[in-house]
Amino acid sequence: MAEVQALVNELATKLRKRKVEGSRETARLTAELLRTVISQQRVTSAALVEVVRDVGQQLIAANPVELAVGNIVRRVLRIIRDGDLSPEVGGLTLVSQGDDGDIVEEDDKPFLLSDAISQTILHPPSLVAQLESKPNLVCHFEGKADKTPSSWQFKHQIIEGVNDLIEDINTCHELIADQALELIHQNEVILTLGHSRTVKKFLYAAKEKKRSFQVYVAEGAPKHLGHVLANELTEKHLQTTVIPDSSVFAMISRVNMVIVGVHAVMANGGVIAPVGMNMVALAAKRHAVPFVVVGGTHKLCPLFPNNPEVLLNDMRCPSELLSFGDFSDCMDFSVGSGSPLLHVVNPAFDYVPPELVSLFVTEIGGYHPSYIYRLISDYYSADDIVLQQKPAS
Repeated sequence: MAEVQALVNELATKLRKRKVEGSRETARLTAELLRTVISQQRVTSAALVEVVRDVGQQLIAANPVELAVGNIVRRVLRIIRDGDLSPEVGGLTLVSQGDDGDIVEEDDKPFLLSDAISQTILHPPSLVAQLESKPNLVCHFEGKADKTPSSWQFKHQIIEGVNDLIEDINTCHELIADQALELIHQNEVILTLGHSRTVKKFLYAAKEKKRSFQVYVAEGAPKHLGHVLANELTEKHLQTTVIPDSSVFAMISRVNMVIVGVHAVMANGGVIAPVGMNMVALAAKRHAVPFVVVGGTHKLCPLFPNNPEVLLNDMRCPSELLSFGDFSDCMDFSVGSGSPLLHVVNPAFDYVPPELVSLFVTEIGGYHPSYIYRLISDYYSADDIVLQQKPAS
């Protein structure tokens, strides 16, 4: 397992040094690493859960702000748990038990559950009728001594599930972009903030399908990534207007829809988004403008914003706001206090509550914030919500 641990350490180092950009790339690398870990294990499902949890704890500790890591670890754990609950039905036989307790086979031919399932799909009442005609059915396995699916079958099933997860991550942008025509209409004005690859592909798809619309791009200070998005949109011949973040409220009355990308979607339907997004959401709410969030399901986090595992904010380097030469003279320590006269605070994220969000657009469709709890129950197990080890008392 030394080679596997080396791979884990390599990804953990990249996460710690912030060399992996974007939630989608982080999710993909995490899923691929877990697939490698699973392929190298020869253990039971319970032990496999512990191995995946251990790897997940190492990756989360490397960069707790990147919630996509924990999301993918929980998704893989759910795949393992679901695989453990899926028995091999080919050898499961339902036979009748007589009044004296002896097992008697009906018609000299065992009633196979696999046949019953196929009959149920084709003729739903047939299984019910057979069960009613055999009131004392019991189950037993025939054939091989090994009554459960072999380890290689179980592992193959888990790896296939992880492969499907990786494919979903790789294609999420395209599947989300396919829904652009349903939301963006002719001659509309769309507003976005900063730079999001998902939003960019979403707007590209609408343009390619002959929609004519305008885009207002708030620059997204302090990194001003909106300038990058505006340049990319103009290359696709989209009418684009760059506005400062402070002008969002002044311009929002001209906008038909706000479409933004986010960092994470929380369990209550709120979102963690680039700084300045809450201001945009409040302006949209005030003017009754739909606030649409686009993002893959790998950003869906089963935690609430008040969970201790969630680091709601990340303080970035002050040099993004001011160069050292601009404020070096102000860094002198005040007399007697021992602290500098100037402090520079550069938060990376905002929290947008669910009541400010109109619609979530994912690769599997559009959902209201109140429906997020249902998606969480589909993708995550309640046993895996908390992954970090509790500190010793």
